[in-house]
Amino acid sequence: VQLVEAGGGLVQAGGALRLSCAASGSLFSMNLMGWYRQTPGKPSELVADATSGGAANYADSVKGRFTISRDNAKNSVYLQMNSLKAEDTSVYYCNIVQRGVYYWGQGTQVTVSS
Repeated sequence: VQLVEAGGGLVQAGGALRLSCAASGSLFSMNLMGWYRQTPGKPSELVADATSGGAANYADSVKGRFTISRDNAKNSVYLQMNSLKAEDTSVYYCNIVQRGVYYWGQGTQVTVSS
């Protein structure tokens, strides 16, 4: 399984970015796709994830600002990030979990300037 992310970059506080992630390889119809972020000096944090059926889960720190969505036909997951804050600065990793196995993308940097 391979995951390719896109959409990171530099944005001012209050701005928005949209991350995308496309999965390929041996994929099952039922899986969990999501986004984690890793900031130096901090533990990895689950940002949001969504089941194949669309049930979503968010970290408290992003609720109301971020929206995760999936396009199962394209094996893709997206993260719309609005009202970005400096503390959202991190490397964001796409993740897929299927049959208990975790797969990761290469990561994309999101930098929010205050």
